[in-house]
Parts: sequence; structure tokens; C-alpha cells
Amino acid sequence: MLSKLESPFSLEPFMVTVDPYQPWAYALRLPHDPRAVRVARMTVRAALDGHGMQDAVDVVELLTSELVTNAYQHTKGPSSLRLTCLSDGRLRVGVWDSHPYIPAPFDGFSWDRVALAPAGAESGRGLRLVQEYADSWGGWALGDGVPGRGAGKLLWFEVGGRRGPA
Repeated sequence: MLSKLESPFSLEPFMVTVDPYQPWAYALRLPHDPRAVRVARMTVRAALDGHGMQDAVDVVELLTSELVTNAYQHTKGPSSLRLTCLSDGRLRVGVWDSHPYIPAPFDGFSWDRVALAPAGAESGRGLRLVQEYADSWGGWALGDGVPGRGAGKLLWFEVGGRRGPA
């Protein structure tokens, strides 16, 4: 008979200390469906929680939601999400969609700030949020850039990472 402190199952092999800055990546293919935004948010939350990065969840979830929402609203096809932890602890989120247009601020012109949305507007805040909360961002056109012939675009942002001495 086993005592209360003994167990036939040991968790020791599963209790491994993992370097929080060991690079990792998750990818998710999203259909053109309004529910895909929620699935993307849930995936980001689960991945960051699983890697002990709860301090980044709110910002990464918000910004991911904005990019996936834009992919849904401005294209007619699927999109993809890639969440990557780089070796220095930075988190990079990339969202691919089938439309080649790269909006400001992702087009590489740092002086091209996204204007504030009017007070009563129901949209127009997402890309401004990326400018406010991400540490860096960018975008790449894929293919030749001709609508209908290209392979779309990839928009990305990064947050966090190890900070050097102040």
C-alpha cells in the first residue's frame, strides 16, 4: 500500500528547467473567418503562458489581434500567424496575408506616423497601437507586388527582450 506521500507516478522527468531565452516558434494557418481572430489570441496566450512569459501576454495578444483583424478585413483569403521567441528574449509576431499593400507604419518610413482616429470612429486604431506598444515593426511585400500575382505581405512587430545596462 502506498502512503499519501508516495506515488506510482513521478513527475521528475517532466520537471525540467528550461532556459526562458531558448528560441522557439509556433505557426498557425488561419482561414478567412471572423473567428480566426479569437483563435489567434487564444494561441498567443497559451504559447506565452506555457513559456512563462505572462508579462508580455496583454500587449502581444492585443497587437496580434489587430494584425489578424486587418488581414481578415482587407483580404478575401487565409492568413498565417507566426510567434517566435528570439535568443535574446524578444518576441516577434508575423502575420502574412494575400494582399501586397503594406500600410504605414510597416512600410519602413519612420516619419510616417499613423494619425489618431477620430473620437467617434469604430476603426482605425490598430496600426497606431502597434506604433505605441511595439519596440519595432516592419513589413515585406512578397512576390512582385502586382495585385493578384504576388504572394501577399508579411507584417511583423517585436516586443521585449533583454535590456542592456541603463
